[in-house]
Amino acid sequence: MNDRYAAFHALHRPGRPLLLPNAWDAASAAALAARGHSAIGTTSLGVAAAGGKPDAAAATRDENLDLARRLRGLPVLLTVDVEGGFSDDPAAVAGYVAELAALGVVGVNLEDGRPDGTLAPPELVAAKLAAVRAAVPGLFLNARTDAWWLGVPEPLEQALHRARAYRDAGADGLFVPGAPDDTVGLLAAEVGVPLNVLHRPGGPGLAELGRLGVARVSTGSLLFRAALGAALDLADAVRAGRDGGPRAVPSYGWVQELSGRFGADHTG
Repeated sequence: MNDRYAAFHALHRPGRPLLLPNAWDAASAAALAARGHSAIGTTSLGVAAAGGKPDAAAATRDENLDLARRLRGLPVLLTVDVEGGFSDDPAAVAGYVAELAALGVVGVNLEDGRPDGTLAPPELVAAKLAAVRAAVPGLFLNARTDAWWLGVPEPLEQALHRARAYRDAGADGLFVPGAPDDTVGLLAAEVGVPLNVLHRPGGPGLAELGRLGVARVSTGSLLFRAALGAALDLADAVRAGRDGGPRAVPSYGWVQELSGRFGADHTG
């Protein structure tokens, strides 16, 4: 077990969940690092939208590699959302994840949702996970099931079945976006690996999720969407002649300093 993998794994403490904010570009990642977040994920929606592409359409293979390359100088542990791995060939998925690992990425999310709105067969997802585990042993594999996200029948039964298959294939954690609050404790107790859930505004906070046994809480696309919303609100306010800006706008100099420190393409 390498040191970075061990350090990231140690942050997944059931009962004391890791808050994993999700960035979409170099500036957002650098800003989160500057706020003291030791681990950062990427958001597939944010990365796709920033590149003018749709999410969940297997369209951002190159964008993920480019972003990982840009972020390799940040003093954080980075995990990347790779959707379904951009292939149904387990060897190709493993090769792609190995490229990310070579850029310093310490973890990936690999999901079973498909662009057509169905779930991939659990055997196929397990084969991808096993191939990645064999190719890149020192990488945190967070297996995501979209059993609730896609509204399939019997989502709890599906999630538990898939959790067992993914765990046995080498997954380090299980991500269940959309799981109802009243199932979280059961999932945490049953899945056998650290449980990752999605933060939901108005839902349980970190402390309550910790009491349920959650080990990691991700913000998903929320920060990206909030940033877009704030930009639109401010543009509307300026157009209307109102002072409608957010309470704290980062200064030009602060952002420039971040860009100067982390904006270069770090290849060494």
